[in-house]
Amino acid sequence: METFLIRLLQFILAISLLVLLHEGGHMFFSKLFGVRVEKFFVFFDVSIGKWNGMLFKWKPKNDDTTYGLGWLPLGGYCKISGMIDESFDTKQMAKEPEPWEFRTKPAWQRLLIMIGGVLVNFLLALFIYSMIMFAWGESYYKVSDMSMGMAFNEQAKTLGFRDGDVMLGTDQGEFREYANVNGDFFRQIAQSKYIDVMRNGKKERITMPGDLDMLSMVKERPLFAEPYIPARIDSVMGDSPAMKAGIKEGDLLKSINGKPVETWADMNNELSVLNDIAAVKQTRKDSLAARNVVLTVQRAETNKLDTIRMTLNSELKLGVMQSTLATYYKPVTEEYSFLASFPAGAKYGINVLRGYVGNFRYLASADGAKSLGGFGSIGKMFPPYWDWYMFWNMTAFLSIILAFMNILPIPALDGGHVMFLLYEMITRRKPSEKFMIRAEYVGITILIILMIVANLNDILRLFNIY
Repeated sequence: METFLIRLLQFILAISLLVLLHEGGHMFFSKLFGVRVEKFFVFFDVSIGKWNGMLFKWKPKNDDTTYGLGWLPLGGYCKISGMIDESFDTKQMAKEPEPWEFRTKPAWQRLLIMIGGVLVNFLLALFIYSMIMFAWGESYYKVSDMSMGMAFNEQAKTLGFRDGDVMLGTDQGEFREYANVNGDFFRQIAQSKYIDVMRNGKKERITMPGDLDMLSMVKERPLFAEPYIPARIDSVMGDSPAMKAGIKEGDLLKSINGKPVETWADMNNELSVLNDIAAVKQTRKDSLAARNVVLTVQRAETNKLDTIRMTLNSELKLGVMQSTLATYYKPVTEEYSFLASFPAGAKYGINVLRGYVGNFRYLASADGAKSLGGFGSIGKMFPPYWDWYMFWNMTAFLSIILAFMNILPIPALDGGHVMFLLYEMITRRKPSEKFMIRAEYVGITILIILMIVANLNDILRLFNIY
């Protein structure tokens, strides 16, 4: 429960900041061009009965704008006079246009008002990444430095890879780091025509098709490739199944229920299978039986093999901390001065955006639709503990996502309004208000369907349906 609350707090804080600044971008350009902003709300003030849905509201003297906080944390809005938006204020639109209204302003001013939110989110992401570079530098584990190489799944092995291969680079250049938020490592593999590896001290070249499905590469378990990390116990948690069974720090897991394991990837895959089995058991007795396992452990002190019978906890965990990349390798760390952090942060942010846009095309497939995630998936992206580095990294990433998603040419999103404004600027013909209202309804319907699908996916994953 504590980890859930920590994640929830980070999620709400990040979303509140992003929504505040996004809507602030719209308001900034609106007031710059003399357009009246009637309401500026973080979160939605959806009415319930006689309650107006406002947790807080404030209207300064000599200001046309009411500022407030709604109860529904699904975004926010900036109610701009004379604009067809999700409020569907047709009464105002039926009146004669006023000079302070959105609809009376030149198309280029309306365009800047509409892209204001996206522009702020994008610049915010670059600024946060720059400050991360300045405060923490950039640390990563270089792929070619991983001397134990990679562990590969069956798909990779059919292409010619072998466990222990050290991946060097492709026709697109050297590998940099194993994984980051934009999946460069897997994208580079998917698009490569060949990959160079170091095998038994010799350089080998593996021919690649150049068009692998990146989505399947990252969704399959075990993964196409992941660092070879021996299944060695880093530490044992207090009062855990592992401690009760006598497992100690440094012990090496060799098998579970007779199935050999070499790496933590192997072990986690077997535990995932057990979790699927336990999920379909009908009775508590059957479920408990699935938690009873037999481990073969190589003792750190004697190198001898021991057979241990133990019962996993309700989440089918051993109760141990796994060895990680940090156990075996030192990260490459690059530090930046204040001025140098800005180009470095901008470069990193643009690369994140490029990677996200590149991944977006996979959503058109059935597997891509299943990969959509709702609020639960976003919340799980935050760590179960408070870490400012991770928080700002995730906030910057979500700001990139918010900017890109909002500029999509879907009616009801900023990108939909931009699309119609560009049409008006090119053809010198303004779409009718009746058409714009209908388009807004279509856009909101599309967004509601996408939101339902994304959050339904979270529920199905929760119950291990897929």
